[in-house]
Amino acid sequence: MNFETLKNDKFTLIELKVDKLDNTISPLLKSHLVVLNAEGVKNIIINMQDTKYCDSSGLSAILVANRLCKNSGGVFVLSNIQDSIKKLIAISQLDSILNITSTIKQAEELLSVAITE
Repeated sequence: MNFETLKNDKFTLIELKVDKLDNTISPLLKSHLVVLNAEGVKNIIINMQDTKYCDSSGLSAILVANRLCKNSGGVFVLSNIQDSIKKLIAISQLDSILNITSTIKQAEELLSVAITE
């Protein structure tokens, strides 16, 4: 299994279980995100704790998640990203549009605030 999905009433947590978020995983993740969105999921946290590498297709999947959540009035959060991926996000100037937290707890807190606003 490349990722695990845990749903609750406030958000859906996707735990990536891969070292690399690249063109072998990204299409699967994108289609999973589209299905979740079609099911009414609008708040998503992606936990990237186990992921050490991300390429442009991985960034594309992250942006799909962000767009789907935003378009449905929800919030998307990336959590536990490694330094190498943080650098890629910064170089791509995506750090200003993505919600990024260091822990799942921080992501949950960010969602709680955003949901009540």
